[in-house]
Amino acid sequence: MSLRVTLATTGVFVGCCSGIVFLELLVKLDPGAGNLITAAQFAFIALEGFIFTAKLGRAKRIISLKDYALLVIMFFMTSVCNNYVFKFNVPLTLHMIIRGGSLISNMCLGTLILKRQYRISQYIAVIMISLGIFICTYFSSRQLRNDSYSTEEADMFWWFVGVLLLVLALFVSSYMGITQELLYRRHGKQGREALYYTHLLPLPFFLLLHDNITKHWSLAFESPAYRLPLLGVAVPLMLLYLLGNVLAQYLCISSVYTLTTECTSLTVTLILTLRKFVSLLFSILYFRNPFTLYHWAGTLLVFVGTLMFSNVLSWRSTKVNTVKNK
Repeated sequence: MSLRVTLATTGVFVGCCSGIVFLELLVKLDPGAGNLITAAQFAFIALEGFIFTAKLGRAKRIISLKDYALLVIMFFMTSVCNNYVFKFNVPLTLHMIIRGGSLISNMCLGTLILKRQYRISQYIAVIMISLGIFICTYFSSRQLRNDSYSTEEADMFWWFVGVLLLVLALFVSSYMGITQELLYRRHGKQGREALYYTHLLPLPFFLLLHDNITKHWSLAFESPAYRLPLLGVAVPLMLLYLLGNVLAQYLCISSVYTLTTECTSLTVTLILTLRKFVSLLFSILYFRNPFTLYHWAGTLLVFVGTLMFSNVLSWRSTKVNTVKNK
């Protein structure tokens, strides 16, 4: 494994896992800060791309803005939905599990749009993933129903709205992946350019969310202060968490883009699956999130199904048999 792949893999685990930690710290202080978090992430990555990818506007663009248009709209929608659902009392553990079921939407859209055919083991894997997500969703809804602060029907309604938004974002994200794949077939893999423009072009859309973002930006300044040891300056705690999340998200997503240009899709899928599992475990253990035996069973089905779908388990079995035959 090359140094570039090693660094990118490390970046995925460090960036994505630490990003989840900062995200959970943020939503615990302000569950409605999703739009503020998303806007900050987009602005930082766009600024970095303008300096280092666009060379302050001097670099020539490979893919036209017209081709980027649909990709940008879908990326904006999924990013806003994925962060905004915390306002609807969706637990972070369930959030990660549903997003871990992206293979279901990929398979559906791949069959309908790209006319792809799949192995029997992959269909079984999708059934396992679907069952795992259903189990986790069902028992999370039961737990929400039993909570003393969430017994009203209105709370259950908005919880279901949050789950439906996550599922919608899942399918939009899968369609975005297909669009990106078709785009790269025509223009080659322009990972850094795509990363830059998919974060730059949606920035005007955040003007539509100006009131919400401004409100939660003000709330961030009203959060408890933390005195920096070396500087002796008190800084709002939420701003520190926001900065940590933005930097972690940049490391995470830039590392993923690097992996897609250096590794096969099988390797990238395996790395991201393991990363999600590590994030889930850390979230449960460190933040002591409620997680029952049923949640563990559902999680196991989701991740084993993901490995089966990407052919990791059968690849491992074949490798072992080859070694034995030698």
